[in-house]
Amino acid sequence: MKKLSIILLVLIVNLSFSQKKQEFTLKSPNGKIEVRILVNDKITWTILHEKDIILSPSAMSMTLGENQVLGKEAVVLNSKTATVNTSFESQFYKKKSVKNNYNQLILNFKNDFSIEYRAFDDGVAYRFNTKKKKDITVKSEEVVLNFDQDYNTLMPYVRDLRNPKDPYISSFEAHYENKKISGFAKDTLAFLPFLVDYKNHKKAVFLEANLEDYPGLFVTNNPSKSGFESRFSNYPLQEKNGGFNNINRLITERADYLVQTKGTRNFPWRIVVISENDSALANNDMVQKLSEPTQIKDLSWIKPGKVAWDWWNDWNIYNIDFKAGINTETYKYYIDFASKNKVEYVVLDEGWSLEENIMQHNPNVDLEALIAYGKERNVGIILWSSWMALTKNTDGILKNYADLGIKGFKVDFLDRDDAKMVHSVYDIAQKAADHQLLLDFHGMYKPTGIQRTFPNILNFEGVKGLENNKWTPNDDVPTYDCTIPFIRMMAGPMDYTPGAMRNATKSEFKSSHSNPMSQGTRCHQLALYTIFEAPLQMMADSPTAYMKEQESTNFIAKTPTTFDETAALDGEVGKFVAITRRKNTTWYLGAITNWDSRDITIDFSFLEKGKKFEAEIFSDGLNADKAATDYKREIITVDADTKLKFHLANGGGLAAVIQLKN
Repeated sequence: MKKLSIILLVLIVNLSFSQKKQEFTLKSPNGKIEVRILVNDKITWTILHEKDIILSPSAMSMTLGENQVLGKEAVVLNSKTATVNTSFESQFYKKKSVKNNYNQLILNFKNDFSIEYRAFDDGVAYRFNTKKKKDITVKSEEVVLNFDQDYNTLMPYVRDLRNPKDPYISSFEAHYENKKISGFAKDTLAFLPFLVDYKNHKKAVFLEANLEDYPGLFVTNNPSKSGFESRFSNYPLQEKNGGFNNINRLITERADYLVQTKGTRNFPWRIVVISENDSALANNDMVQKLSEPTQIKDLSWIKPGKVAWDWWNDWNIYNIDFKAGINTETYKYYIDFASKNKVEYVVLDEGWSLEENIMQHNPNVDLEALIAYGKERNVGIILWSSWMALTKNTDGILKNYADLGIKGFKVDFLDRDDAKMVHSVYDIAQKAADHQLLLDFHGMYKPTGIQRTFPNILNFEGVKGLENNKWTPNDDVPTYDCTIPFIRMMAGPMDYTPGAMRNATKSEFKSSHSNPMSQGTRCHQLALYTIFEAPLQMMADSPTAYMKEQESTNFIAKTPTTFDETAALDGEVGKFVAITRRKNTTWYLGAITNWDSRDITIDFSFLEKGKKFEAEIFSDGLNADKAATDYKREIITVDADTKLKFHLANGGGLAAVIQLKN
């Protein structure tokens, strides 16, 4: 009898486990991507693209206060599926309309939470949702990324020396290190987005979206498996001034939790974008599709455009009858240049005010006179501020300068993405929108979709931009330029600040503070105005330099910063990229290469069939390998059947404006 009881007990236990284990499958609309979700003692997902394993079984969970783990021994109450095939308009983007087609699976669990999965033709995503009546404390989140092989990665590591004891203080600027998964630098963190290179030319980029009231995701190596696991910055409790010019806020004490937040809410999306060819990564809308639509009803005051910028060129104008510098006369010169070339804005970077108190002006800068001078010439003024100075009295500062006629703020030195900072970014965005002010977040973590929610935010840095040429002579900039369109730019626009008129070959390049130069050719710089997404695009060089190079300046000035259509023509991560974009009936084309010269063929089949177009083309000159400023400008007729071969010099480029012929 006792033996029979033991057998029955074993059968009951086995039956209970078999009932507990549940499997779900979700496929992309085209059927190529398959997501397998297993709910057992843990919740894991596996991602396949056709027969290739993109992600091996990888766990997901969220730990709340009182050690309540959402995802441990979870009980599925029900599941719901849906298919969505729609589109939405996007006014300040690389295309006017975004297609949004996916299959969805929502698993509702006991304990008032759910996990929402979406499968698109170009990737997959999931997020946690909670429906708890009271506020909750999120102690940690488990995001695991396991792989079946030791693939190559392109990974941006945290590199910031201001506070080595706190790896979560970061400017989010780093070149990509090409290493195997197993070669991930130990005891370090990497930030998103990053890329994994599979066999069969397939690649995946890992991102996040809809980051609101929550810290950003970092990854570190998973020592027990071939893969990565999540790390997040805990909530700041105590801060002090520090860092560059003492205008950063450094964390001296953190809580033992990530955030205290609403009990009913959606959490950030965890995203895997999958591509069968590199060029598709350079024209991806996943973050845009997974972001919250804007609640700003009137968008008519938001005006993208180009900006004459002072800081990179060190206010270095000459052949004038006044002393150049941070003063009214210099800024009037910048405004005159902008007006003459139909450049929409001038930014007053650091120095126009006290850095710690932007309500106190530099006595050499008559701000009200400059605002009036710019208004007469149809040029708006944008002001620089550190995040710390702006947040001392955000409402009062924004109202004061909006009333004066300022068009927006360039906010710098945020350098964190903990939940407190993320909340502050949303707060600044809302208050700026209330006062109809544009925002350019410099010194900022990567964009995660807030640019759709608050389209008055036009730019984000989170990229190792042209400014680094002033102090990092050993960086391989052309390779980086040919990498970020496939990785960082997938997250959103970049405040890279192109436009150097002093261009140098690899052997001739050197860093300079007052006469900075770029690595690569003039055409490489011109092409960046089409390739790099930035609705508020800087012109980094000085007005004097641009006026000496009026032909190049004319080209830059007429290139728009938002577009109606985008097509990635060709490219290979880290080697070259070619992109074309349309505004109304005019197409703009840019192509760049790394330090390897190469021949590329441009297929003009993106043009409307049966129509003739006039192409103004800037290509590398015959001697651009020695004189990087050498270029050739020509005007030719092209149509949809045209295919043309171009030679890109070392660090070279190609730029074109293609207009419909009358």
